[in-house]
Formats: sequence, structure tokens, C-alpha cells
Amino acid sequence: MSETKAESGPARLDAALLTIVGVMVLGGMMSYLDATIVNVGISTLSGEFDASLATIEWVTTGYLLAVALAIPLAGWALARFGAKRMWLLGLTLFLAGSVLCAVAWNAESLIAFRILQGFGGGMVDPIMMTVVATAAGPERMGRVMGLISVPITLGPVVGPIIGGLILDNLSWQWMFLVNVPFALAAILLAAKVLPADPPTAGSAPLDVVGVALLPPGFAALVYALSRAGSVGFGSTQVIVGLVLGVVLFAGYAVHALRTDKTPLLDLRLFASKGFSASVTTMFLLGGGLFSLLFLLPLYYQQVRGHSVLESGLLLAPLGFGTLIGMPVAGNLADRFGAKRLVPLGALLIGLGALVFTQADSGTSQVLLTVAQLAAGFGMGLVGAPTMGSVYRTVPGEAVAGATGAVFILNQIGASLGIAVVALILQGGGSHATPTSGTFADAFWWPVAAAVVVFLAGLLLPGRPQAAPAADASAERVADPA
Repeated sequence: MSETKAESGPARLDAALLTIVGVMVLGGMMSYLDATIVNVGISTLSGEFDASLATIEWVTTGYLLAVALAIPLAGWALARFGAKRMWLLGLTLFLAGSVLCAVAWNAESLIAFRILQGFGGGMVDPIMMTVVATAAGPERMGRVMGLISVPITLGPVVGPIIGGLILDNLSWQWMFLVNVPFALAAILLAAKVLPADPPTAGSAPLDVVGVALLPPGFAALVYALSRAGSVGFGSTQVIVGLVLGVVLFAGYAVHALRTDKTPLLDLRLFASKGFSASVTTMFLLGGGLFSLLFLLPLYYQQVRGHSVLESGLLLAPLGFGTLIGMPVAGNLADRFGAKRLVPLGALLIGLGALVFTQADSGTSQVLLTVAQLAAGFGMGLVGAPTMGSVYRTVPGEAVAGATGAVFILNQIGASLGIAVVALILQGGGSHATPTSGTFADAFWWPVAAAVVVFLAGLLLPGRPQAAPAADASAERVADPA
């Protein structure tokens, strides 16, 4: 039977699986879009609520912290209450937070409602990946990851464009109200389409010690890194956040490796070379992608003199390249494996960013557009195969925990990437306008990340095995011949 499958090619994506993927993408896209839609409206919100930028930045920081608290809990909640229930709960919280944000009466209420919205968004994303990975199975993993990874990488690119259009033509409330019809559609479709899944019999009790250590540690690191970009790594609040985060993470590591119970996040997964390489790649991809998304709009505004909307539209080639690269890479990953695709993708990302290290106000826009297309296509070649590798390198019962690890490190990588390039841009002082030379220095960061991704990609699994036996060990799947 397995030989027949191997000869006839990869298992096809049937209608039932594609329907689940479509419903999940609709729900998962919102949280990525909303994060960057709001980012371009920070100054607008500051003026609307007569609040300082330091205060209104908590609209973004509070959202990130809520996501950081929710992600580690999602895996346990999925097993304890069932994926469908938790998916609907996450979407409902996100919808409620969006509506409440639109009726906020001051900065403090807006921040509180963004925290509610972030908690829902933090639940949605890992549940989306877990459900789809389980439904796809190993043979279809690459192609399905090519589809499901679109909102993860395309959403942050499209967000500034939509945000610029909204702020140019509508009131600030529509930055949040734009979520409402999509969230309602996602909830109704999920209620109808997703199969009922009762809680897992004998599911592990909540790891209370893990909850007390891991989510707060993750939140402390995200907070410190998000503040480092504006106040520097040497400030007291950043140092305290970093130290607290590291201490809590270290305490969790000791607890997770010693406990006889099921930990909130199983660190033993990192014993697999393939899994460690996959997660490291996603960490660096987060840092490279979000640093580019932070740098490019500023570069177009401050070096080339474009408006907010124009700079958002000029990001389109990056998103278009990713949109093409993801499904292409997903199809190729099931045939050739991540080990061949990820280094090629990293090379394209590095070359695309390298063009911007040499660019100035007179550089041809055609060249910059081609560079963004190449970098976006490279991100597609890296993202989909790497996500597929994550789930090929762990046993089925560990999928939820693996998803948590991916999202935690991807978010930390994104926060670190933004913090580093923000500090580079402030090289002339926190109030100085960055020059084209300063931007050139900052673009070396995604180049460096691409180099490490290239090296990590060589450690990823090769061509996936056809129809692996149900009792195959995690290590056998992790390092196929």
C-alpha cells in the first residue's frame, strides 16, 4: 500500500481538508492584519485621545503581552476543552475586543480592550496551526503549510496598506470595526464546518507551576524587547524585564525537565535536531520579516519622502512575493523537503535586504521593487517548508506543544528584530532623523538573520517519507534518509 502511494505521488488535498484550511485562514488572518493596521495609526490615536505616544504605545504593547500570555495556554486548553470550542472562544474574544475598541472613550479603555482582543488573537493562531497540521497528516503537510502560512506572513504586510487606506478615508474606529464582518463570518463558518471534537479523554491537568512561570516569562521578554526599541537595552525597565524573563524561563526549564506530569510546553522536543533547526529558523524568520516590515515604511517615508499610504502600497511587492512563494514552496516541500528549499529562500531574503544596504534616495524604485519581490518569495520558500518540518519532526500527541514553541520563539524573534533595528536607527540620537546611511546599517540585520537561516536550513529534514508507519518514532520522522 505504501509503495503504491509513493509511486502515485503525494496524497491529494481533498475538499474537506481545503474547507477546514479556508475557514482557519479566514479566522487566523485577522489577528495578523489587525496588529499592523493599528501600528500605522498610533499617532492618529495619540491625537484623538490627547494622550502621549508613551501612553498610546500600550495599545500595541498591551496587545502583544496578551498574546504572550495566551499562546502557552492554548495547547493545554485545546486538549482539555476541544479545538472547536477553543477556536470559537478565541474568535469571540477577538470580535468582542474589536467592537469594544471602536467604542473606547479614552486611552486607558482602549488599552484594556486591546488586551482582551490580544488574548483572543493569541489563542486563535496556535489552535489554527494545530488543527490543520493534525488534519493534513505528514504526506500533505508541506502543501497545507503553504496555504495556512499565508496569513502569518502576508497579514503583517497587507496591514499597513489597509491601515493607510482606512486612515485616509474613514475614522479611526474602522481600524477595529473592519474585523467585525470577517470575525462573524469566521465564527459562523467554523460552527458549521469544523467537526465536533470532545475533550481528550484523560487529558492532562493544567500545569499550574508551568503557568506561573512560562507565560509571565514570555510576557516579560516581549515587554522588554518591545520597549528596548524606543528606550534602549540599557534602561532600567528593559533590564528588569529581560532579567525577569530569563529567570522565569530558566525556572520553567528546570520544572519542565524534572516534572513527572505533562508540562505546559515539553522542552524534550528540542532533543530532535530537525525540530530544533525548524524552530530556530522560525525564530530568525520572525526577526527578519518584522524588522523589514518596520524598516521599509520608515525608509520610504524618511529617505524617499513618501506618505504613509504610499509607503504602505510600496510594501506590496514584499507581500506579493510571499503570496506566490508560500504555495509554491508548499508543493515543492512535499517532494523535495525543507533542506533544499530553505537555504535557497534564505539566499533570496539576504540578497533582497542587501540591495537596501546600498540604497539611497536616488536608487531606482524598479531595483527596490525587484529586491522586495525576491525577499518576499524567499520568505515563502522558508516559511511553509519550515512549518511543515516542525510537524514532521514530532509525534502526533506533541503537535499542540510544538505549535506553542514555534509561536513563542517566532514572537520573541519578531520583538528582538524590531528592537535591534530601532536602536540602530537611533544611532544619531533618539530625536534625530535617521539618514540613508543609518537605514543602510539597519538593513544589515535582516541580511545577518538570512545567513543564519541559510545555515540552519541545512540541518532541516530532507525529502519526507511516503506514508510513514503509524508507530514510527519521532526521531525516525525527524531525520529521514
